[in-house]
Amino acid sequence: MQVIKDYGNKHVKLWKNKEFVTSFFVYLILLAISIAMTYFASDYADTYSGNVVPDLILDHISTFNVGFMFFQGSFFFLGSLLCVGIFLPEAAPFTLASSALFFGIRAIFMTMTHLSAPNIEYYSYIMYHHEIPSVLFSMNSGNDLFFSGHAGYPFMLALVFWKYKTLRYYLILCSAISSVVVLMGHLHYSIDVFSAFFIAYGIFEISKRLFKNSYKHFSEIKF
Repeated sequence: MQVIKDYGNKHVKLWKNKEFVTSFFVYLILLAISIAMTYFASDYADTYSGNVVPDLILDHISTFNVGFMFFQGSFFFLGSLLCVGIFLPEAAPFTLASSALFFGIRAIFMTMTHLSAPNIEYYSYIMYHHEIPSVLFSMNSGNDLFFSGHAGYPFMLALVFWKYKTLRYYLILCSAISSVVVLMGHLHYSIDVFSAFFIAYGIFEISKRLFKNSYKHFSEIKF
């Protein structure tokens, strides 16, 4: 009970802090904008998708049924992030800001190269089989390839939460599992996956400088 009380007091204190509240909602709006950008970028990529191209890794492995891990695993991951937000609310502003930058940049990248997914028929099948809502299908048409959000986003969050050892390893594990899953299901080209780690690192470094006040407040927290 004391632990719950301590976390409750932490939330109350933070939500009374004007700077925290302002940062939280500004970055939440930015994240919403980046998600909207992802929706339109995915629609654009789907409309102008080109041909399937050879891939060094995919050409040498069979297609595996990864629907459960791809979708339910993603929902579990998002649920775990909500838990992190409950226990580490002070991390929310910088996490929201870096996430907004991540998805905004990814939305721009998605419109630049018009390739078709390695196995779009399988992607459509598992979307239907797992009864994924149509709005999510619109945001992830299967042709939203470069770069892989499944691989890059957990890795970027691992960098954000680097000083929390257990959380860091959990997020790196999520990134590794997601990378294997999308390759086994032929849902991404290998370049989408391997480049994601380098791009995610770059986004994190940009976020530290672009949102330096939020990062400074978060990085100075003692744990």
